Amino acid sequence: MTKWRPGIDAAGYEEAVRDSRTRIREIRPREAIPMHARSDVLFLDVREPQEWNLFHIPGAVHLPLGDVERRARDVVPSEPQRTIVAYCARGNRSAIGADMLREMGYTDVVSLADGIRGWVDAGGEVEQ
Repeated sequence: MTKWRPGIDAAGYEEAVRDSRTRIREIRPREAIPMHARSDVLFLDVREPQEWNLFHIPGAVHLPLGDVERRARDVVPSEPQRTIVAYCARGNRSAIGADMLREMGYTDVVSLADGIRGWVDAGGEVEQ
């Protein structure tokens, strides 16, 4: 098992994504879009700041993947009834981020398969 860390090489990154996907649940954008209106769902953008600044899901919280372990407790509420939908550009970093949150004790975390690109393709709203 390869654990993700900043600066990991490409092969290690791909292995970390594959490993993470064995432990988390992924949802498709068509499943996530109706969840967006619910108050018990938090969308967590784990992309880099320059990606966030281009566009993001309205109401999402921004926490770059490299900061998840260090800052999640300050940024992401750990309410048992809250679902967290982690997303990135294509669904790879969000798989790792969801796995990290799971390891930190968050119990209802999913990763958005196909990321924000899939979200947009499925008709999901974005803001700049």
